[in-house]
Amino acid sequence: MAIGKDTALRLMLVDDQVNEAEAIVSSLRNAGIAVRPLRPESLDELASQLAQQQVDLVLAEYASKNLPFNEVALVVGGCGRDVPLLAVLDGLTDEILDSVQGLGAEGIALRSRPQQLLYAVRTEWTDLDARRSQRQLEAQMRETERRCDALIDSSREPIAYIHEGMHIRANPAYLEMFGYESFEDIEGMSLLDLVAPEHVDAFKQLLKRLSKGEPPPPRHELTARDIEGRDFPAVMEFTAAQYEGEPCQQVIFRRQAQDVDPELARQVEDLKQRDQGTGLLNRPTFLGLLDTAVAEAAGQGAAHGLLLIEPDHFAQLLEVIGLEDVDQLMAAMGQRLASVAEGGAIARFGEHQLALLSRDSDHMATSELAERVRDAFAEHVLEVGSHSLNTTVSVGGVQIGEKIASTSRVLAKASQGVGAAIAVGGNRVELYDPGAVDRAELERIEAWVARIRVALEGDGFRLDFQPVIALQGDGSEMYEMFLRLYGTDGEPVAASTYMPIAEEHGLLGLIDRWAVARAIDLIGERQRSGKRTSLLLSLSSEAVQDPTMASFIAANLASAGVPGEQLVLAVPESKVFTSLREAQEFVGAMAGFGVQIALERFGAGLNSMQLLTHFDPAFLKIDPQFMVDLSKSTDSQQKVRNIASQASSRGIRTIADRVQDATSMTLLFSAGVDFVQGDFLAPASSSMNYDFS
Repeated sequence: MAIGKDTALRLMLVDDQVNEAEAIVSSLRNAGIAVRPLRPESLDELASQLAQQQVDLVLAEYASKNLPFNEVALVVGGCGRDVPLLAVLDGLTDEILDSVQGLGAEGIALRSRPQQLLYAVRTEWTDLDARRSQRQLEAQMRETERRCDALIDSSREPIAYIHEGMHIRANPAYLEMFGYESFEDIEGMSLLDLVAPEHVDAFKQLLKRLSKGEPPPPRHELTARDIEGRDFPAVMEFTAAQYEGEPCQQVIFRRQAQDVDPELARQVEDLKQRDQGTGLLNRPTFLGLLDTAVAEAAGQGAAHGLLLIEPDHFAQLLEVIGLEDVDQLMAAMGQRLASVAEGGAIARFGEHQLALLSRDSDHMATSELAERVRDAFAEHVLEVGSHSLNTTVSVGGVQIGEKIASTSRVLAKASQGVGAAIAVGGNRVELYDPGAVDRAELERIEAWVARIRVALEGDGFRLDFQPVIALQGDGSEMYEMFLRLYGTDGEPVAASTYMPIAEEHGLLGLIDRWAVARAIDLIGERQRSGKRTSLLLSLSSEAVQDPTMASFIAANLASAGVPGEQLVLAVPESKVFTSLREAQEFVGAMAGFGVQIALERFGAGLNSMQLLTHFDPAFLKIDPQFMVDLSKSTDSQQKVRNIASQASSRGIRTIADRVQDATSMTLLFSAGVDFVQGDFLAPASSSMNYDFS
């Protein structure tokens, strides 16, 4: 499993006070974590929920009277599942810390320090996800190893695994070649014992180099000796491997025919590794070298650099030299590249792409090499057939290290770099360094802050509208209004990308005011064209807590000549629960000039209905999570029916958001829900032209 933005945290809260538990749920949701909460009220219920449901994390109040922490710890620890336990504390002493750790809790969460609590929850959830992923990978690995063992045993190639010069595994073909009946006969035997005396010293030096982590040669020729003392010419191929968690070398030992010319065999082997058009290493050979480099980065902390190089404006070059001279162009580029990348492995990686692997190269060295490569082509004239060409190049690079120890990711990042360099005109280096991610993140945040400010100063936000349709068909016209920011590619950017940044930098209040003022203006425009349209839009908790917001809304309504009842302001249930007094005052102020309030994401809290005894909205927007499986889940159907029934008895209208299919529509109608919306009915668009009749 991988935690994504839509992954819900299945959280169990053990707390004597429901409002305290709700406050924790609210703070996590405000931080962008989707939460599915549980709150057992007895140890039996705690044990039952742990046994019957998948729980990701338990947050238990250390000072709980109803469910003592030590008893909770025993139940959680004895449930037989990997469920982290955090102790929720109001304060911390050495004695409490010792007690919490002694009872087996993974950590603490301080109620008075929301950021620490959030960090603790995220850390334990991430660690749990990593453990689950590791267990899944280990199971897959065991199955893969089983299949590999079967393939090795059935292979006709003589294969052995060597650790520190000793045999730790060999297949039947290997045993047969040397005349042994079973692996027990050579288990722990030195590989040197299978080498003819005249080649022992040279082979011993090779093993020493391999033990120091040096890359193995593609092939090594020697004279081998079998159990009967008979010598025969052989060639060995080495591949870095692991066997039962230990680093080792996989050796393929091939007998050579007596009449084979060794020099000819070497030439043939070299030809197999070369691109026939340029003489450079070919793609498969280079990928083998890259796999080894990545494995070293993952297992030994090594640092290497990968560069992909393409000539700029290749289509125009092709018109000059012709398709038949592309090989000559790439060969000339390979020679030029070799002149500035001494010791690097150079390959033709694509039709018009070269690859360069620079071993033992840190970020600075890789950056300097990439710039030398770029300069070398910008200043040089290539001789290609009868043509003399000066072509610049685009370079995409990756600093290979522990943080990106995956061949596919390394190649993907390098390819993205080449594409990015070409996209801005070429003659440019784009080098990805995983260590620079944190710096890039700060730059990204600063750019978003600036972009949001520009949007607020003008009309940088674009508006979309989605109809909110009355199931009973009363003809009322209502839309929900959404604010969109669009990227440079013209595509809308998810609000979850920039709204947390806006909140962190104190911009939510300004966004709320911009949206409210624009909504009132639009209602006025519709009114003047003879249409009575209501607009619903979501506000942040800052708007609810802002004592000047009410007067701002009143002034805009009066200026536009718009009746207040056509404006519906939605606030999340979780925000109201934790700021109840301010929310009550806000509702009272809005009622003074007719503005209606909707309580959105309703029903997902621990005690949602109880909230309605203290808060009187005009609408309830049912939490969309109930729509995901409404047609199949009897629990969701019952929950929706209960919400609609109790809301109706209080004179509150209900809205079901993100309705997904016709079956759900039927269920919502029979449940007594008043309004529906969703892409199934009508997607959001930039215009308000839905036919409500």
